Amino acid sequence: MLKSFAGGQVFGAAWGPAPARVLVLHGWRRTHADFDPVIAAADAQVGAVAPDLHGFGATPAPPAPWGSPDYARALCGLFDETGVLADRVVVVGHSFGGRVALHLWELVPDRIERMVLTGVPLLPRSDRRARVAVRYRLGRRLHRLGLLGEPRMESLRQRYGSPDYRAASGVMREVFVRILHEDYRRVASAVGCPVDLVWGADDAEVPLAVAERAVGLFPSASLAVIPGVGHLLPTEAPAELARIVSGDRTGAPGAPR
Repeated sequence: MLKSFAGGQVFGAAWGPAPARVLVLHGWRRTHADFDPVIAAADAQVGAVAPDLHGFGATPAPPAPWGSPDYARALCGLFDETGVLADRVVVVGHSFGGRVALHLWELVPDRIERMVLTGVPLLPRSDRRARVAVRYRLGRRLHRLGLLGEPRMESLRQRYGSPDYRAASGVMREVFVRILHEDYRRVASAVGCPVDLVWGADDAEVPLAVAERAVGLFPSASLAVIPGVGHLLPTEAPAELARIVSGDRTGAPGAPR
């Protein structure tokens, strides 16, 4: 059942007893529903809250091109709301949700017991260098000068942009561009709680090599690798993720590193 949080500013779902001990944050172009199978596989006595981040699912788009810190600030109301979250919670972030989770630590460090991050683009991919096509660069320049119309410019965006960029529109496209240029190294180095990185061995979107490089960014972190799983680990390996969220690594196929 859909619920409202933070004074009706955020919508999502809640499972199990309140106040919840787990806060889960979904990825880009996803919703809280990604975590339905994770919660179903978890201990029924552990409550969880899963908001739809602004611009996804039932929660309206932000009023301006937000970055990850803005998304984190918008979630602080969940911590202030009586009976929603326990005094200390485990924050689980998938992909974009993991970016937001890192900034939550800066805002409410005393409320976060542990983080579980999966498929989060914490560092740039070493095998991918941004190359903007000459034709697109020229078109963008002409557009700024008023010499190329918006329909033609949008055609170039659709041809040369990434799938996520092409799918976004309005303010959400501006949000996407903004978060692409964020750097998480400073934030990660300041996280004072234990961090579990949980990665699909076959993640093609944020490859395992990113996690192997990123684990050293945190003061206290481990890496568990789940064989045969791709980027959407919450839906592809919900039982394995649920075990690690609960703190039980026995039986998980990916041994922590």
